[in-house]
Amino acid sequence: MTTDASAPDPAGRWAGVRAAVVGTGLIGGSVLLRLRAAGLDVAGWDPDPATRRHARRQGVEAPETLDEAVAGRRVVLLCGPLPTLADTLLRVARAAPPDCVLTDVGSTKAELAAFATRHGLVDRFVPGHPMAGADSAGLTSATAALLDSAAWVLCPSDGPATAAFRWLAALVVDVFRARVVPMSPQEHDEAAALASHVPHLLAGALAGAARHAALRDAVLALAAGSFRDGTRVAGTPAARTASMLLGNRDRVLDGLAGVTAFLDRLAGALRAGDAASLTALYAEAEATRSALLARPFDTSVRVFPAGGDHAAEVAWLRRLGAGGGHLSACRVAAGTVSYTAHAPAGTAPA
Repeated sequence: MTTDASAPDPAGRWAGVRAAVVGTGLIGGSVLLRLRAAGLDVAGWDPDPATRRHARRQGVEAPETLDEAVAGRRVVLLCGPLPTLADTLLRVARAAPPDCVLTDVGSTKAELAAFATRHGLVDRFVPGHPMAGADSAGLTSATAALLDSAAWVLCPSDGPATAAFRWLAALVVDVFRARVVPMSPQEHDEAAALASHVPHLLAGALAGAARHAALRDAVLALAAGSFRDGTRVAGTPAARTASMLLGNRDRVLDGLAGVTAFLDRLAGALRAGDAASLTALYAEAEATRSALLARPFDTSVRVFPAGGDHAAEVAWLRRLGAGGGHLSACRVAAGTVSYTAHAPAGTAPA
């Protein structure tokens, strides 16, 4: 199958592919709507009967049982709450066809990946995490465009699972125009702790401090862009945030320690009236912010044999993602697999 995202209308080649989305809240609902817009034959299932009824009113197939929803599907995306994913994975694996590709969108990866390995599902399960969201919840907040152009982590494994990774990477690139970031589950959790999870702690701390301030109402009256941006994710449903933080607790605490150490340096310079040190520290922070907004990338194409044990391919993919790179295309043809890779300038993996 050709999966080159540079071809005209690459999403169109997925029309009619049978997919299912299990858990149709904000992320799952947005995935479902985008897959439907791309022409896939998609069903959604949610444990909440009211959510299933709402999906049907939107013209989405929403069977009453999970088994019905995943039967005969080519791919199933698990989008329920993080604590439910392990049990759901086993249920879906039993009910879906043996060649069905399984993935998830959970915010932590190592624990679920290890669970899948223990249960013999590594050949068909590709851990995933699209880095997108909103401070709202539920299918009524979902939008087909929510995940477009997102950084979407997929965790490749050696052996038969490499073929599942290739297939899924092509789907994600073609349908969502996402930047596929290939990483090991452990590296994902370490990076996501500082990129995503610690910011929830900081947003909660800032919003919580404002709530308990003596001039709380005045603080809120004066709050402008910096406060709104800094506290945005504090609007995420509290139970969802708690599950995310607890699911990656040790790495989040490590990341928080690094933030606290830098904050202590800022506070120390401020306390000492040391303008030079304070300016230097903020110059470091500004450089990182600038790199986030405008970072040059080198583009290359890497080709591997489609057969074999895939160890070199998976090692290269993981180095690319851990080094800040991503994929924009995957093509399997004539016994080879080729990836279009983008790495931060001067850092392309060997």
